[in-house]
Amino acid sequence: MSQATLAVVAHGGHHDDSGPRTTLGFWIYLMSDCLIFCVLFATFGVLMDNTAGGPSGRQLFELPFVLGETALLLVSSFTFGLGMLAMQAGRQERLLLWLAVTLLLGAAFVGMEIHEFAALVHDRAGPGTSAFLSAYFVLVGTHGLHVTCGLLWIALMIHQVTRFGLDGVTRRRLACLSLFWHFLDLVWICVFTFVYLREFA
Repeated sequence: MSQATLAVVAHGGHHDDSGPRTTLGFWIYLMSDCLIFCVLFATFGVLMDNTAGGPSGRQLFELPFVLGETALLLVSSFTFGLGMLAMQAGRQERLLLWLAVTLLLGAAFVGMEIHEFAALVHDRAGPGTSAFLSAYFVLVGTHGLHVTCGLLWIALMIHQVTRFGLDGVTRRRLACLSLFWHFLDLVWICVFTFVYLREFA
């Protein structure tokens, strides 16, 4: 058995990943994710007026509902920030509290997005109705999928912090998760402005 494997076993499976390499690798991942969203935004920009005689965004979207979604995600970004401040202060219980609040807010956001998609499909405005709706579902759905992955990551970090405490590994992973969550918040602001708000400008 190698020394690395013995170290993992000694830490109860909590692998001591390399800090600089982990951080660099995660920044590279975020940049690649940014490119994906740039392509999706560009595609939506090309197709947003191709409604094929079907309903437009102004006819379909409910701005107050989307404002509610936006508020949830913005507040979740704030609560995550409070959690990171608690981590820096070494206050584990406070960190876990803010992570749990962030998890609930993010879950509510995803729930509202699923409700919105279901309502559109029920009103016969699914992704197959027009090129505009295809681009819309792919762009917003990709963001929602990322948020869902972020929620799973938050749940995993709650478990790891509870089990291992605030050691170097959990702090590094929480820092990466913080970058990811705030990145999704920034992408949603772009979605809200470019996809929804332009319809009511």
